[in-house]
Amino acid sequence: MHPPLDRPHPMCQNQIDALKTCHATSSKLKFWACNEVKFAVDRCFKAEKQELMVSMNENFESKRKQEDDALRDAIGHEKSFEEFLKTDKTYLKEMEKAKQSTKEYSEKAFA
Repeated sequence: MHPPLDRPHPMCQNQIDALKTCHATSSKLKFWACNEVKFAVDRCFKAEKQELMVSMNENFESKRKQEDDALRDAIGHEKSFEEFLKTDKTYLKEMEKAKQSTKEYSEKAFA
């Protein structure tokens, strides 16, 4: 299954045109007639999506830091949530308990 072909896909327009031509010229009884062309469209869409994801995730760390800073400014906190958890004694104690119980469970299970 592929995404709608009517949306703009500049990287894949040649493959889309070939698939539309194949569908128009092939018999409907031969449902496998356009498989190779469809596989080419799928490969192109996959490459297009990969390229889009790379471009969207450029400078991810700096974007994340800007968002965190804006959130801290908006709610009036000076520490991020992660920084708060590193210093929260209750959280640290509970995490230590969880690690200990996991260790005890694995020792019993594999003994």
